[in-house]
Amino acid sequence: MPLFHRQFIAALLFACLSLAAQGQTLRIVSEAWPPYIHDDNGVLRGLDYETAQIVLQRLGVEVEWQLLPWRRCLMALEQGHADGILDIFRTPEREALMLFPSEPLSQIEFVLFYAKANPHPFQRLTDLRGLKIGVSPGYWYNNRDFRESELFTREPAPSHAANFGKLVRKRVDLVINDRRGGRFILAQTGLDEHIRHHPRVISRDKMYLGLRRNAGLDQLAQRFASELRRFKHEPAYAALKARYNSPDRTRLAVQPPGKTANH
Repeated sequence: MPLFHRQFIAALLFACLSLAAQGQTLRIVSEAWPPYIHDDNGVLRGLDYETAQIVLQRLGVEVEWQLLPWRRCLMALEQGHADGILDIFRTPEREALMLFPSEPLSQIEFVLFYAKANPHPFQRLTDLRGLKIGVSPGYWYNNRDFRESELFTREPAPSHAANFGKLVRKRVDLVINDRRGGRFILAQTGLDEHIRHHPRVISRDKMYLGLRRNAGLDQLAQRFASELRRFKHEPAYAALKARYNSPDRTRLAVQPPGKTANH
């Protein structure tokens, strides 16, 4: 068989395999992180979840969603139990395991939250000496000095809301979280009356839909980025952002100050 024919058949087979892979149900995991993705009485909602869902529907891709603790999300992707992970930061280490569409879902800013009853002035890293800071296990903070500092201790919590609950009970001194996400959670739990955040930004980063590498999803990553950019220029996306920038104070399962809870 001539070389040209063999190359043509190989290319055709590759295209068919890619289309077949895209025709399968895509398994995507993420951790609950309002307002980007969360469970609202059994219904998934959130800025990035709804954005990704709209884009994938336009591409004709069926999706199976699952919320897990963050470390389990990473393990599921690494072990091949998931095809994608929603709202993950792009790092050189992760690029060895994942494909990242060129367009991010969201851009975020990490800041330090404090209890009004127990404020801790913060201007520079040395101001954190001896403090206990609530963090999310497995999260990447795009500030090497903060990430590797030994001036303070890190206290993980099972959820973002639990971190804020510990803050008002003085079990941690500060909590690091995304500005938008933190404000949304505080409004939902009623803790916005008790917690504020410092204006200084610890780190800025972008969140992506990470897809499992070597799983025939390369074309999907390119198509997702293209359609996502298109959707971001539509009025529907502007309305979606506005809705999640102004959260309703619907209560989550977080204890108010003065009550005990096991976290």
